[in-house]
Amino acid sequence: MIKIIVCMKQVPAGTSVEIDPETGAMKRLGSESCTNPYDLFALETALFLKEKLGGTVTVLTMGPLQAEEMMRDAYAMGADDAVILSDRKFAGADVLATSYTLAQGIMILGGADLILCGRQTTDGDTAQVGPAIAQHLGLPHAAWVSQITDADDTKIQVKQDLASVTQISEIPYPCLITVEKDICVPRLPSYLLQRATAKKPVHILTFRDFYDQDESHYGLAGSPTSVESMFAPPEKEKQVYIEGNAIEKTDQLFSILKSRKII
Repeated sequence: MIKIIVCMKQVPAGTSVEIDPETGAMKRLGSESCTNPYDLFALETALFLKEKLGGTVTVLTMGPLQAEEMMRDAYAMGADDAVILSDRKFAGADVLATSYTLAQGIMILGGADLILCGRQTTDGDTAQVGPAIAQHLGLPHAAWVSQITDADDTKIQVKQDLASVTQISEIPYPCLITVEKDICVPRLPSYLLQRATAKKPVHILTFRDFYDQDESHYGLAGSPTSVESMFAPPEKEKQVYIEGNAIEKTDQLFSILKSRKII
């Protein structure tokens, strides 16, 4: 049996995001969000290993309390526990401060045999948080994992698709891996599990719960990255409906494509 912690994150669901003009950080509270797609592959990998080896799966995230919705979905997929690290002191964190905060949360939870992260998030897109967590905790890690080739109660063997080579790595527990989207197909949330876990608590940890009480290690204060400018991506093109018979539709489509200099 192994203890697994999956680090997950809510990301903006669309292109309509607000930027704080002073800090350059995204305003996440109250904005429409969804689960980071890569993290669903990490959760499914954890559930697969739990079914194979036995053990527990805990989902961990850092962010506003609205992340409870994501945690409820994780419960409905089969997670055993869910923890949110939420405090205003964590706001505005870059990769260093985010990974440090998550590492502190993992320490409070008593560590894990295996920590799983998605390869990257669709907002920050750095692919650095997972390896940085491992560095803070002093753990061996493997990134870009596309397949679990073997696993038992003491170690895990993985296939890594790197820039120019593919390699098989065997890592003893405790360790951390970040997974690719091709590693599995995430299961759909179960209605029966959703009903069964409806009253299951989502635990909240704040700065006061942390072992390290130095505020300069968290949030904007603990972020050495300087953001010179940040902007929301442009809105996607809206659908255009063309009416008429086949010839009329063809003429209209040709005119639209020509006006946009596509042809």
